[in-house]
Amino acid sequence: MPSSYESEFKSVTSKVRSHERWFSESLPMIASENLASEPVRKVLSSDLGHRYAEGWPGERVYAGCRYIDQIELQAIALGKKLFRADHIDVRPVSGVNANLAVYSALSNAGDTLMALSVPNGGHISHGKKDFGGSAGLVHSLEVAYFAFDKDAMNIDVDETKKRIAALPSLKLGMFGCSLFLFPHPVRELAQAIHDKGGVVCYDAAHVAGLIAGGQFQDPLREGAQVMTFSTHKVLFGPQGGAIASNAELAEPLKKAVFPGTASNHHLHHVAAKAMVFAEFLQFGRRYAKDVVGNAQSLAGRLADLGENVLGEKNGYTKSHQVALDVTRYSDGGIIEKLLEDQNIIVNREPIPGDLKAGRHYMNPGGIRLGVAELTRLGMGKSEMKEVAELVHIGLTGTKKREVVARIKELRKGFQKVKYSFRDSPAYSFN
Repeated sequence: MPSSYESEFKSVTSKVRSHERWFSESLPMIASENLASEPVRKVLSSDLGHRYAEGWPGERVYAGCRYIDQIELQAIALGKKLFRADHIDVRPVSGVNANLAVYSALSNAGDTLMALSVPNGGHISHGKKDFGGSAGLVHSLEVAYFAFDKDAMNIDVDETKKRIAALPSLKLGMFGCSLFLFPHPVRELAQAIHDKGGVVCYDAAHVAGLIAGGQFQDPLREGAQVMTFSTHKVLFGPQGGAIASNAELAEPLKKAVFPGTASNHHLHHVAAKAMVFAEFLQFGRRYAKDVVGNAQSLAGRLADLGENVLGEKNGYTKSHQVALDVTRYSDGGIIEKLLEDQNIIVNREPIPGDLKAGRHYMNPGGIRLGVAELTRLGMGKSEMKEVAELVHIGLTGTKKREVVARIKELRKGFQKVKYSFRDSPAYSFN
């Protein structure tokens, strides 16, 4: 006789199937999400997910790592080639975990980190303790902010130099952010950070795939000494993190990952990272170019339709992201739910001016659209124009049935993962 909990067990798989069915008929446009190919997903469900391998390859705390060591060394070699880095550590289990390892290796409590504020696109892992930011809350760093030019949607170089000069000291300058439309002025500000004794860091969580594909900027050649990144988002792998750096910082960073900020890292994810690095070395340049082209096409069409697309001064975007000010309709939280109800999956986004207007992260003034996943499904510029029209109609909330039907019809031709060694189903949970 089945146990009383067997139905609970089965209900989870049923909900997963429902999720995949829903997403197969939706426009998934969360900028921090993407799709892994089917071979990568199979590795994620392998026996490696049951195993432990604390430490560096060849220096493990656990036995049974004969092939695990080989896989991790392969991931490191491929990662170094992909990012032209002296050192790669693929053990961090997330981008935030990678940032915490950098903070631990290169700073002490009370030191100052400079980054973008959250309302200006910054990530919470660079934030102050008062706001629950990882830098302040977990590592007790003081946080100063880069100056921001809201018209250019980028760091204001001249004003930031003045802020750096006024600081008593600066330990870490952290470029990179969450709302990331344009390359950051790493080259222009690196020397000012160095003059204060600081290390130049770059959080490439969102744009690592664009960097690897030669379509954004190259931080490690522009003055950054260390680069953290996520292995999903534009870099279409499993959720996880990694660190790239120059050779000088390799040893302190390795120790900060283990035993500093991680015990056992996720070995099935390491294998998947290795596979994705190989995919990206083969297909990444074409994919990254297509991603940026799609984002620019989407942004341009939305602007033509009368939407308030941020970043007009610099051509709206040079990344995978598009940002809309939706205050003419409502706030970002309400719009996020409105669009989700029409199978358009986006996220609300703080934008410059929110604090002054009394808005906060639950009801900010903007939404953020990402095209990395739609691009991996094979959509191109012509589809982006249709997507823009669907978003535009969806923002009014008056034609739900039409929007849902059009999306379902559009998605019929885009159900496979592209830019891999073979096309594979995007949704294949059985």
